[in-house]
Formats: sequence, structure tokens, C-alpha cells
Amino acid sequence: MSRLLTLIVLGAAASAAACTLPTYEAEPVSVYQWERRQQAIERRQAERERLCRITGDEDPRKEELCRGVEREND
Repeated sequence: MSRLLTLIVLGAAASAAACTLPTYEAEPVSVYQWERRQQAIERRQAERERLCRITGDEDPRKEELCRGVEREND
């Protein structure tokens, strides 16, 4: 019984520790990898700008979606 309890506690501790580890992303080593990385960053930024632009002012997510996006003066 105590062996089972120990395994459960260790399993829970291991799964909790896995959630707190930062994601590792290797640095690109070739020009092609750097270009792909930069293109991915640009696509994510363009998507954020698009979502900010199409989200209504009354939407509660507007502030979060537009954080870090330069807004045009309408």
C-alpha cells in the first residue's frame, strides 16, 4: 500500500514539474532556418494585427488581442 502511495505521489510531482519547465527551442543554425523563423514571427504578428482589427470594441478580448499591436488612427 505504501509503495503504491509513493508511486502516486512521485507521479504527481513529476507531472507538476513538467508543467513548469520552459519550452526549449533550439537556435537556428542555417540561413534557411533563420528565414523560416523570421517568416513565422511575421505571420504571427500579421495574425495578431488582423484579429485586433476585426475584433469589436465591445469584445472583452479586445485589449488582450491588441496588446503590442500598433493601432491606426481611424
